[in-house]
Parts: sequence; C-alpha cells; structure tokens
Amino acid sequence: MTAVKSGLDRILAVICWILFALLVVTVVWQVFSRQVLDAPSTWSEELARYEFVWLGFFAAALVFSERGHIAVDFLVRKFSENAQRVVAIGVQVLIIVFALGALVWGGWRAAMGAWGQSLSALPTQLGVMYLVMPIAGLFITFYAVYHLQLVVRRKEEPLGYAEVDEAI
Repeated sequence: MTAVKSGLDRILAVICWILFALLVVTVVWQVFSRQVLDAPSTWSEELARYEFVWLGFFAAALVFSERGHIAVDFLVRKFSENAQRVVAIGVQVLIIVFALGALVWGGWRAAMGAWGQSLSALPTQLGVMYLVMPIAGLFITFYAVYHLQLVVRRKEEPLGYAEVDEAI
C-alpha cells in the first residue's frame, strides 16, 4: 500500500505542477492579449477557470496524502494517546464518508447533470470541470484509508506528527 501511495503522490505532484504551469501561461496570455494586443482572448478565461478548479482539487488530494489538511487540535492534544487515537480514527472515517458521499457520489451527479451544457469559448462541456470532484474524492478516500490503517496499527502518530513547535 505504501508503494501505491508513493506512486499516487508522484503522479498527483506532476499533475499539479503541469496544471500550475498551464494556469500561469493561460493567465499571462489572457493579460497580454487584453493589455498589449488590445484583443482579449475569448477562451483563456474559461480555460483558466478549469485549470484552477482541477489544480485546487488535485492539490487538496495531495495535501491529504501527508495529512497536511487544516486541523484544530489544541484540545485533542490534551487527551491521552488512546483518546487521541480514537479521535484520529473518527476523523479519518468522517473524511472517508465525506469524500465518498459529497465528492465521489455528489461530484459524479454534478458532472453528469452538467454534461450536456456546452461552453461558449471552449469545445467541451461544463461537466468536464465537475468530473474532477469524483476523481479527487477517490484519491482522498484512498489516502484516508491509508492513514486510518496506519493509525489503527499504531504505525503513525494519531495527530500525524509527534511534536509541535510551541513558538509558532
């Protein structure tokens, strides 16, 4: 499972780098065509929106790989290690439920519902933008299951890291 996680991490990182680079190029072209050429590009705004949404979802999935998502854990840190483990297990289960319910199932329904809506400036449908939700949801589910089994087997700290720098 660790080898699969490492492979997915690399794939997601490459996808995020590519999407970020494409987003920068698209936005620079959009600004250049509007300000310098005085002929605004008709397709660059929609493409930038697609790239931004896809980048956001894939980057969020990559953050889940390292358990780097936002966590307010100052109260949980005061619990015993066993109580922290129970909370960590509950959090991972909630992440799985949300990812499968909202992202995979809800995202698939949104994508299929918008599949027939064509865009004015790009030769694609609006459903393509929503398709990233179930894909990212599957990645997030995998990462949550990965971390859940590590916490249950006591191979990973319940809160994802051992110590916090108190100076922060």
